[in-house]
Amino acid sequence: MNRIVLVKTLPKYLLELTFEDNLCKVVDITPFIGQGLSAALHDEEYFQKVEIESGGGIYWPNGYDFCPNFLHDEVPAISLASV
Repeated sequence: MNRIVLVKTLPKYLLELTFEDNLCKVVDITPFIGQGLSAALHDEEYFQKVEIESGGGIYWPNGYDFCPNFLHDEVPAISLASV
């Protein structure tokens, strides 16, 4: 499993993630914000409440979460220069 060991919020719904294997990447969460539980993330103040769960994924207080393997392997890293 690719556990997240550090998460940092950035502007424009970006997260900087550091994984147990030392991979560090910035991911854009915007495509995953829609309706239901994810709608709360539209509020930038709420978005900043992201935390690391005991299993190494990330979550918000309302229960919306991401699997660390998905973020490590499937979600592309973006360049901050392109933002």
